[in-house]
Amino acid sequence: MELDDDDWGLSAEEFDSLERDALLKIASQQQQQQQQQQPSASSSFNQQQSQQLHFSNKPIFNSPSKKVDHLLDGLPKSSPVSKPKPGESSKALPKLSVKFILHATGNIAAKFLYDPVLVGALRKVPKANWNAKERLWIFPVSSLLSAEKVLSEISGLNVEVEKLDTLVQRAIAAASVAPDLRDLYDRIPDHIESKLMPFQRDGVRFVLQHGGRALLADEMGLGKTLQAIAVAACVRNSWPVLILAPSSLRLHWASTIHQWLDIPSSDILVVLSQSSGSNRAGFNIVSSSRSTIHLDGLFNIISYDAVPKLQNKLMTSEFKVVIADESHFLKNAQAKRTTASLPVIKKAQYAILLSGTPALSRPIELFKQLEALYPDVYKNVHEYGNRYCKGGIFGVYQGASNHEELHNLMKATVMIRRLKKDVLSELPVKRRQQVFLELPEKDMKQINALFRELEVVKGKIKACASDEEVESLKFTEKNLINKIYIDSAEAKISGVLDYLGTVIEAGCKFLIFAHHQSMIESIHEFLLVIQLSYD
Repeated sequence: MELDDDDWGLSAEEFDSLERDALLKIASQQQQQQQQQQPSASSSFNQQQSQQLHFSNKPIFNSPSKKVDHLLDGLPKSSPVSKPKPGESSKALPKLSVKFILHATGNIAAKFLYDPVLVGALRKVPKANWNAKERLWIFPVSSLLSAEKVLSEISGLNVEVEKLDTLVQRAIAAASVAPDLRDLYDRIPDHIESKLMPFQRDGVRFVLQHGGRALLADEMGLGKTLQAIAVAACVRNSWPVLILAPSSLRLHWASTIHQWLDIPSSDILVVLSQSSGSNRAGFNIVSSSRSTIHLDGLFNIISYDAVPKLQNKLMTSEFKVVIADESHFLKNAQAKRTTASLPVIKKAQYAILLSGTPALSRPIELFKQLEALYPDVYKNVHEYGNRYCKGGIFGVYQGASNHEELHNLMKATVMIRRLKKDVLSELPVKRRQQVFLELPEKDMKQINALFRELEVVKGKIKACASDEEVESLKFTEKNLINKIYIDSAEAKISGVLDYLGTVIEAGCKFLIFAHHQSMIESIHEFLLVIQLSYD
């Protein structure tokens, strides 16, 4: 019958010690057998072997039970540490290795084969604790220098310490000096804070804790937009705000801001490809085709594709708060929208990146986003690529290496990510969201003409006295309504496909319901072109 660790009454450290002593015992027996088989060996050689195999009778730890006392009988004990003689080289001393790694908790972990001297040294490190499950010594980042110091002061042993990678050290150092702004959380308006779910409150506090520069990487549908608006409300003294978003989400941002923040709709400026069309909410719509554009709203919303054209204007403007929605749109280092957007984000005092797909399996796609938040840390793509992308071939980094370290580093310094399955108990049963689309100007003119014609027909019906003429006019009214439905569906096709592209880019599953045949056929052709499999 097998016995669990608890049945022996031993800790993980004590089992490591037993294993180590057993291996030493086996090695001793093997060397004694070799000596017996080689009687012609010189006496000086035998004396040297005898000295090497001498063990102290002092036990490593006090036995917790009679079972353990019995197990220890006959096993050699660890030799006491002897201080080196003056001038003695460290190469002649017993060699031990300690590796520092970044733990998933954001703390530092020390990994090494069990040795009582090393354990004794790490017990001196402030706030160091033994994690029996993972068999690691864990301590906060603030204790790292202390850990390095106590290990360097060990005498009688050659302790080699593998320190954290230079890039990791820079990232931790940068995050540690970021101002903690959680005191600003109380500035969130009550009508917003009361509607935040617990995990959303945690997300807002995380961004504030990291100085207002962070990657909010919640899965799609968990309310990243509202969390970003809540953070912006905390730093209202630093407004105006610049929002970079995919073209299909500009009007969605405008309507969401107007819904949650007590500001006039005219103070929400949206740069669209055209300024005509329906604008019932009263937003300040500016056409991107203008020769000069004044970004003078409290919230200014532009698409990534418009950034290259407006880059000079954006760099001369004083936008201290920048929100980059669907920031994975910046994954391509050579794309114009990336090269134009990064300087704007870097310049801002507060930068909030939102992405439901942070591409953890493709680390190279994260580099530009990390550079935007911490340009002094992520300043060399080759350093990053060689560490996290399995090296490079002709300058292109495609693989993934040290994946766990990168994930832990991002969580500790810059990223918070929650999945729906993790917060399911906090979510409502169902949520509805309207997505506002930008329609082509020529199509809107035609649809608006049909609406005007419909109003004329309705007026004639009210004024008509003849039942026969009323029936004729109602037939005309029905035909106009049907034509408006069909024409508006066709006008929405480009906007719907643009929004679908954004959803697909986010990498999440979705269902599509459509009524008009033209819309269904266009979606089908679009999915075929991008070679996306679907049922």
